Amino acid sequence: MTTDSLTPSGGPGGTARPGNGAAPESRIHDIGYRGYDGPRLGRAYARRSLFAQSLRGAFGLGRSARSKIVPVLITCVMTLPAVIAVAVTMMSGAAELPMTYVEYTAGFEMVITLFLAAQAPQAVSLDLRYRTMPLYFSRPIAFSDYVRAKYLAMACAVFMLTALPQVVLYAGALLAKLDFANQTSAFAEGLAGAAVLALLYSGIGLVVAALTPRRGFGVAAVIAVMMLSFAAVSTLQVAADLNDAKGAVSWLGLFSPSTLIYGLQHAFLGDGAPFPGDAGPSTTQGIVYLLVVAVLIAGSYGLLIRRYRKAGL
Repeated sequence: MTTDSLTPSGGPGGTARPGNGAAPESRIHDIGYRGYDGPRLGRAYARRSLFAQSLRGAFGLGRSARSKIVPVLITCVMTLPAVIAVAVTMMSGAAELPMTYVEYTAGFEMVITLFLAAQAPQAVSLDLRYRTMPLYFSRPIAFSDYVRAKYLAMACAVFMLTALPQVVLYAGALLAKLDFANQTSAFAEGLAGAAVLALLYSGIGLVVAALTPRRGFGVAAVIAVMMLSFAAVSTLQVAADLNDAKGAVSWLGLFSPSTLIYGLQHAFLGDGAPFPGDAGPSTTQGIVYLLVVAVLIAGSYGLLIRRYRKAGL
């Protein structure tokens, strides 16, 4: 609503006033503004929207064609060997798949790391770089909602990447008329391992990516943390094995995300011996592995909460 004063000229200073001393004549204009009286969807809807947008963005959906290249290529690299394995099984009439579901995920750990390195900075670093955090927090959404939505979206993206080839393997196994009970049990184990991997990798990747607003630095940092830690631990395990320190081999696996996942798979899912010298954590050591993974997941979430407490200021 606006008010315009009509001040006809002719008096002193170019302004004429009514002879009776009344205020200048005014006119009210209605320019169409009105309050919003529709439904207010609230904080939960904003959180779900942020989750959906982040999950879509991890696979390039809703972004430019250039942004779709990396996730599409990585998804193809992850899935194509499963298609080939199914085709070989069906044509040869083999009694089992060439690899287990858990082994398949472990064999593509580097590819999963590349996906994480490419998409974790995309999820969080750009919001910091372009200072869009105050826009998020100006809505009915708290920093904890932002962290939960981003963490869950990244974990779901990694899980979908690792679960898709397992679904292909499982469908092929059923088409090849392999034992239903064995395949279903192994498939469930594979999905369980993929879920733990997704939570652990996503938490570490987002924490590292959130340290810098530069997407390129975030990509390099995630790769460095994941791959260098694995290389260092693997080297130490080989050295321990060569020096007949068999007991140290399994405990060294606690110091790298990749070897943590391998150790859990060996201890609880029966995925062979992942470490040098045919060593692997026992079930008791596996409990320690599980506790360390739980601490890392909870710690990653806590560090993200702390990082974003002041990110919107």
